[in-house]
Amino acid sequence: MTGTSRSRYGHVLRSLTGSTTALIGAGISLLVLVAILPGAALMPYGPNEADFFNLLSPPSLAHPFGTDSFGRDVLTRVLYGARVSLVVSGAGVLQAALLGTAAGMTAAYKGGYADMLLMRTADLLFAFPAFVLALFLMVVLGFGTVNVVLAIALIYFPIFARLARNMTMLVREEPYVQAARLMAQSTPRILGREILPNIAAPLIVQATIGVAFGIIIEAGLSFLGVGVQPPTPSLGVIMADGREYFQRGPWVLTLTGLAISIALLGLNLFGDGLRDLMDPRLRQRVEQ
Repeated sequence: MTGTSRSRYGHVLRSLTGSTTALIGAGISLLVLVAILPGAALMPYGPNEADFFNLLSPPSLAHPFGTDSFGRDVLTRVLYGARVSLVVSGAGVLQAALLGTAAGMTAAYKGGYADMLLMRTADLLFAFPAFVLALFLMVVLGFGTVNVVLAIALIYFPIFARLARNMTMLVREEPYVQAARLMAQSTPRILGREILPNIAAPLIVQATIGVAFGIIIEAGLSFLGVGVQPPTPSLGVIMADGREYFQRGPWVLTLTGLAISIALLGLNLFGDGLRDLMDPRLRQRVEQ
C-alpha cells in the first residue's frame, strides 16, 4: 500500500466522527449486529419453539413482537431470521466482490478481448432488473439457501467488475504503477499491492450498500417461497407466514417489516456516509 493510500484511509477514519450520516448509520448497524449475534442467543425462546397455549398473542412484555400461528416468539424468529438473511446476503456480496474485483482489475490492466468479453457480459446482466434476474436464477438453479447466495453473487458480480475496471483504468498509468512495471514485478503483485489498495474505497462502499440490497433480494425470494426454505427462519419466510393471517395477527408482518427497514436504514446511511467521506468533492462539503 502506498503512502498516499494510507494517508487517505487515515483521513477517512479521522473524518468519520465528523459525519453525522456515517455515525448514525454505524450506530444503527452496530445495534442490529449486537441484537442478531449475541442478542438472539440470549432470548429465552427458540426460533422454532411452539407454544400452543399462546397462538397469535399480541405484543406483550413476555413477547415484545407477539407470537405467530404456532405460538412461536416473533422477536426471537426475527433475530435469528436477520442473522440468516445477513449471512446469505453477506456471503453472496463477498463472492461477487472477490471475483468481480479480480476480473475487473485484470480486464482493465490487460485490455483486449478479455476486457471486451467482460463488459459485454456485464451489459447483458444489467439488461435485467435485479429481482427478475434473481427469480430466473432460482428457477434455473433450484430453491434453497446455497442457490440464493449464488444468485446474489451473480447479480452483483458485474457491478463490482465494472467498478473495479473503471477505477483500475484511472490508476494504471500512475507513477507508482509504472515504477512497479520497471522493477519487473509480476502482474498479480502489481494488481494486489499497487492498484487494489488505491481503488478499495469505492469497492468497500459498494459492498456495504450491496449487503443492504442483498437482504432485500433474499427476503423477497424467501417471501415468494423460492429462497430459504422453512423451517429455517429468514426474514422473508417470517413475512410470508405473517401474510397468511395478517387480519388476525398484523404484528407479525408489520413488526418484521419494521425490523428490516431499520436494518436497511443503518446500512444505507453508513454506506452513504462512507461514500461522502471517500469522495474528495463530497468530503469537502462534509468538512465545511
